[in-house]
Amino acid sequence: MRPLQISAETAQKLAKTLNVPLEQIMHMPQHILVAKLAEAEAAEKKKETKE
Repeated sequence: MRPLQISAETAQKLAKTLNVPLEQIMHMPQHILVAKLAEAEAAEKKKETKE
């Protein structure tokens, strides 16, 4: 499997958002990355609605 075709800046932002190491972001399968982003967005929306 080849690394994701994303910029270094994007990878750093994703690593910070998902709280995972940068190396793991670069070698994560795309479908798993999309699922994790959806989970993070859902959690953020849930947090905002509580406030």
